[in-house]
Amino acid sequence: MAEPLKNMYNKPYLEKFAGVFKEIYPGFDTKKFLKLVFDNEWDSRELKQRMSHIARSLNEVLPGDYRRNISILKKAVPHFKGFLSMIFPDYVEQFGLEDPKISVPALELFTQYGSSEFAVRPFIIRYPKILTPEILKWAKHKNHHVRRFASEGSRPRLPWAIALPEFKRDPRPVLKVLELLKNDESEYVRKSVANNLNDISKDNPAIAYETAKKWYGKNKNTDWIVKHGLRGLLKKGNKAALKLFGWHGSEGIETTGFKLNSTKIQNGGKLEFSFSIKPIKPVNENVRLEYTIDFITSSGKTSRKIFKITEGKFEKGKTFNFAKKHSFKDLTIRKHFKGRHNIAIVVNGEEAAKKYFDVV
Repeated sequence: MAEPLKNMYNKPYLEKFAGVFKEIYPGFDTKKFLKLVFDNEWDSRELKQRMSHIARSLNEVLPGDYRRNISILKKAVPHFKGFLSMIFPDYVEQFGLEDPKISVPALELFTQYGSSEFAVRPFIIRYPKILTPEILKWAKHKNHHVRRFASEGSRPRLPWAIALPEFKRDPRPVLKVLELLKNDESEYVRKSVANNLNDISKDNPAIAYETAKKWYGKNKNTDWIVKHGLRGLLKKGNKAALKLFGWHGSEGIETTGFKLNSTKIQNGGKLEFSFSIKPIKPVNENVRLEYTIDFITSSGKTSRKIFKITEGKFEKGKTFNFAKKHSFKDLTIRKHFKGRHNIAIVVNGEEAAKKYFDVV
């Protein structure tokens, strides 16, 4: 089993962390810092809680003046990379919201060593007139970490972060950023652009679709962004999004022989199913296949999840057979509950065959 990410913040790392600060600021009290960090609640804290707690402990042993503290952090941050450096933007988020003149440039620097995508969001909400033009500047930055930050930080629905209500309501400022980045040379940046477009599609599907339609067909990089960025709409069976990629519904595609290995599945077991498709019209040789399961939740209601099988061109008049397995083993992110479930085969966004089974 993989080591929990929160354990990255261990004693050897934090001793090294304190050592760097001691070199830069000789008055740094290492003993006090480590005592503050490893308090009685340390073991119970999760990753983000540990990160924020370290930042608060750091503040207790720095000189006290925010501007001076930031100057120390700027000298220290090059010694740390990736997730371990995210204490630095967290510090800005907690202690610098009243001083955007100092904090915003600090976030730009710190994101080059990790990511300031979470920490910048309170600043976007509080100071939109300052941050909106700043984000556009970041989108043109020579450092690809900063360019990605421009997209990731402005995502309306960034996972594990506070949402940006104004950008959910009106994504036009975000789209100006994405226009600058949609042809970025870095795949790292382009992935963020796609995820941002997918965020926009959740609150403004028509705007996301029109943007995708405008971008599609220009080059392979933007085509990938468009397809990945509309993945939420594709899963929902949005007809306009499906047609953009040549998927024209299930008419003209025969779906036959849908079978389950059993209508009773043990919790922790596997459901096996099979079916066949046969395109009978040329327009529908382009096929996207998925299946949905309506899972029983802890409240007894159902929650639909969709799973991709394949996509591609299938020759007219030929029969293609498929066999799949779905595990009902409990996972950290999904628990299974007893009761009646439905499974359906989805062809080009439309339900083509359906059966029920019971988890016992």
